[in-house]
Amino acid sequence: MASAMMTQMTAATLAGGLTALTPNSSRKLLNASSRVAATPRLATSLAGRVRCDAGKGLRETIDESTKKDITEAEILKSMETNESEQRSYFGAKPTPGFDQAVGFTPRPEIERRPETGDKSFLSVFAFDGAAPETINCRLAMLGMVWAFFAEKATGLTVVEQLFNPSTSGLVYFVGAVQLFTYASIVPIMNGESTDARSFGPFTARAERWNGRLAMLGFLSLVVTELIRQAPVFH
Repeated sequence: MASAMMTQMTAATLAGGLTALTPNSSRKLLNASSRVAATPRLATSLAGRVRCDAGKGLRETIDESTKKDITEAEILKSMETNESEQRSYFGAKPTPGFDQAVGFTPRPEIERRPETGDKSFLSVFAFDGAAPETINCRLAMLGMVWAFFAEKATGLTVVEQLFNPSTSGLVYFVGAVQLFTYASIVPIMNGESTDARSFGPFTARAERWNGRLAMLGFLSLVVTELIRQAPVFH
């Protein structure tokens, strides 16, 4: 009988203790759950802020390491010292009156530069504008690399890759032209020429010469394949 009474008293004590602890435990559990629920929101907020700060810092870092401001004074000095500025498109000294009348002489550099010149569509895409050579050079370099790997993979010439009904070369070509044109036009319209960017050996001068060679090479590649009726890279 005594053991039964002790058991009942122990059970009552434990029940009372649990009942007494229930409000505190509930509050602790609620506080813990609220902290857990708030943690993801806090982490998300901090992550978003860190991403924004990192993006801003990365852009500033890239600009500081690659961008150079080209001033009007530097352009005027280049016009005075650069001999090519005193020549026509064909490299000869212009004949007074004639070359200017027929348009063989480019505009002064200060008028052609995106930093100081006219940034209208007609000016940028003029024969001596900033866009045509830049876009053509980049497309030619892409075309040479693409032609090499595509001809190795398919055994088709450049013309066959573009106009063969069984291939999608024409779709890729149109897409590449639009993408490279847009990517090249945006900095120019913002007043930044290709000479304003450089990183180690990657300079605007190197890009121009590589692009010019690529244009000659791509034209030679297409003509050679039209004559031979076979891919050059096979």
